[in-house]
Amino acid sequence: MDIWLVDDHQLFRTGFRTLLQRIEGVRVTFEASDGEEFLKKLEEVEKQPDIVFMDISMPKMNGLLATEAALSLVPDVNIIILSMFGEREYYSKLVDKGIKGFLLKSCDFSEVEKAIKAISVGDMYFSEELLAQISVQNNTTPSVDEMLSERELDVLALICSGESNQEIADHLYISKRTVEKHRANLMVKTGCGNTASLVVYAVKEGLYPI
Repeated sequence: MDIWLVDDHQLFRTGFRTLLQRIEGVRVTFEASDGEEFLKKLEEVEKQPDIVFMDISMPKMNGLLATEAALSLVPDVNIIILSMFGEREYYSKLVDKGIKGFLLKSCDFSEVEKAIKAISVGDMYFSEELLAQISVQNNTTPSVDEMLSERELDVLALICSGESNQEIADHLYISKRTVEKHRANLMVKTGCGNTASLVVYAVKEGLYPI
């Protein structure tokens, strides 16, 4: 698994690289100190990285702009944002763009390993501490529950738990096609463009407790 690190602090990259390379099968194959350097490399390579760990606060081009540009260039690139507590205003915007997760820079390394494992099987990973921050901004109104059916709320909860369409179908004793229909309805009713933003929406609106 090829990992790229994008962070302007050399000391952080060195320590993070050392820890990452202790994981079997993981290789750090590129490092950048700003968004411009990262994008230039992304445009040059034929094979994109398996995961990019991206800092938000960097000189020249910050992680927010670099992530938006990267996802426009390569929509399926797997980017995990490395965040500080004070940067929560970026979460929803980046999730809508298609990032695969958020991690706090202060998290235990075991959480980094969980994130890598989740991404490797096509899932997403969001730090529970960060989701808890989002839930503090809860703007729940009675209409939120009212606009979603009981079955849609069931499906939403299972989506937030990380279950696939087939797993949700098995859990609720309904067909996979029915689950897909409920998922599509949830996207339309909530205005979310992807699963990640749907999860953040559910947490923010108090529909999925942390």
